[in-house]
Amino acid sequence: MQEELRHQIALTQIPQIGDIVAKKLLAHFGSASDVLNASRKELGNIPDIGTVRADAIFQFRDYRRADKEIDFLEKHNVQAIFYTSTDYPQRLHHCADSPVMLYYKGNTNLNAARIISIIGTRAPGEYGKAMCAELVEALTAHNVVIVSGMAYGIDIIAHKRAVQHHIPTIGVLAHGLDRIYPQQHKSTAIEMINNGGLLTEFLSYTQPDKQHFPMRNRIVAGIADATIVIESGTQGGSMITADIANSYNRDVFAVPGRVNDPHAAGCNELIRTNKAMLITGAADFLQAMGWQTDGNKAATKFNPQKELFITLDDAERHIVTLFSGDAEKHIDELRRESHLPGSQVNALVLKLEMLHVLKSLPGQKYQLVN
Repeated sequence: MQEELRHQIALTQIPQIGDIVAKKLLAHFGSASDVLNASRKELGNIPDIGTVRADAIFQFRDYRRADKEIDFLEKHNVQAIFYTSTDYPQRLHHCADSPVMLYYKGNTNLNAARIISIIGTRAPGEYGKAMCAELVEALTAHNVVIVSGMAYGIDIIAHKRAVQHHIPTIGVLAHGLDRIYPQQHKSTAIEMINNGGLLTEFLSYTQPDKQHFPMRNRIVAGIADATIVIESGTQGGSMITADIANSYNRDVFAVPGRVNDPHAAGCNELIRTNKAMLITGAADFLQAMGWQTDGNKAATKFNPQKELFITLDDAERHIVTLFSGDAEKHIDELRRESHLPGSQVNALVLKLEMLHVLKSLPGQKYQLVN
């Protein structure tokens, strides 16, 4: 397992290999170790990989950064969550550009039944501050997890109010887990780890550079069922996140404001262009989401198999029929019993994992999801 983690981290560090390409490679080979141990010919035969990327993978030998990160993870009790892990946020599986690796320090289920992202301007007015506080407080009894980006303004208000009302809250960072940015939010971040957590795609000691914030925003948009915008100008991170959420076919909501208030211009624009549904409080939001229940029942793990109508093709169904009840199957058994090429079986198994039909077990074994 340690060697596979080493290869997983290394895969994210190879030049020319982004998240989308990495997923293609995983679909073909089945694991990061198999990708990095593949021959140049095997790599070059994969459609859309090309000789430049194939050479970059084949020639990669420098594992020092991966080894350093593993030491950091162990020292600071940080969980590395790879794309093929059952702990990976299943909602992000349906986002083509989602990170192939996440780093998480916390105790809240990233696949909780109800996850909401609350975002907005870094310089809210009194109206926006009050609306954010009231909204979070009203959600206390509804078993939600609140996600935001740890920024000034609406983000940190949402996090702080969630902490005060014992609502799990997750901060998505635009840097490594060795620091908190802004530094003023460190005390809140520490509290969040005990009821929520901190999540990032960036290795430790990665600076909060400007280009990392839009990358952070796609996680904020993709990990949640819905995004709520509370005060925003017509440009900036909140509008980017709302657009990303729309591209992922997620629900977007916005709190309206006065037509001449620059704090409300972005929210009003989202509503006017039908990119967001107007809400005036938690009751509107809960009704739109169908979440009016009191939330006393324990939240169940998000299960795309129940949430989505899954249509499997013949090859995928063939793999599923090889399983019986709770029986476990090694990947080699599946290759042998399916009479299909090994690379095709790897791709089928990975896709069935993404659809939450199969779950991976230690030792390259798989089992049907109950």
